Amino acid sequence: MLEAIGRMLLGTTSRVIVTTILSFAVAVNGSRCVGAFDVVFDPTNYSQNLLTAARALEQINNQVRSLENQARSLLNQSKHLASLPTSVAGDLTSTINQMNSLIGQAKNISFDVQKTQQDFERLYPRQYATAISSDKMVQDATTRWDNSYDGLKQALTIQSAIVSNLDQDGRMLRTLMANSSTAVGSLQAQQSGNELLALQIKQSLQTQALMATQARADTLRAAEQQASSAAAKERFTRFIGDGHAYTSGK
Repeated sequence: MLEAIGRMLLGTTSRVIVTTILSFAVAVNGSRCVGAFDVVFDPTNYSQNLLTAARALEQINNQVRSLENQARSLLNQSKHLASLPTSVAGDLTSTINQMNSLIGQAKNISFDVQKTQQDFERLYPRQYATAISSDKMVQDATTRWDNSYDGLKQALTIQSAIVSNLDQDGRMLRTLMANSSTAVGSLQAQQSGNELLALQIKQSLQTQALMATQARADTLRAAEQQASSAAAKERFTRFIGDGHAYTSGK
């Protein structure tokens, strides 16, 4: 809208000048007869009128120049208010949602703090009590193996998703750099900078997701080994018993 107003003002300046000159010509060269009497020419009065008209024309020229400056200012403002023709915000949001969805697919030992604490204490005990049956220990060992498997699978899935997004990130970066270099106003330049920053944040979130899932997989694997050692120790104790059956000489 500002650009249209500016162009309209620039187009009207020439019409103002032409109208002023025509009005001045009519005032000077108008009819010299008033009724039945001839008008006597007065050079002094004529020169004063001419000087007055010249001053009026100069004022109009100043006003025209002022309008032209205002029109240019409006045109410049319209450029600064122009937004980017394209945006990658939708693609960035879609990728972040994809990462969140993959993280949310964690099974058994999830990323929920309270549930993780409860499940870990149940499935990864420091030691097994004598009341725990052998079948229960086998079931726990199977569950722990499943947890480790799912953790490794999720970490690999996140890695694959990040690698598959590398081409998309490259295309986004080229688009944003092109938008930044061809920005016509401050708003477009600011929007380009914001989207470049959003791309950087998105890549940082991907890295955090990868680190979290990889650390989870490593932790589950280490915890499985610890719990397996505790279960093996308890089974060995039960096998040995009180030791009387293996006393020498009996």
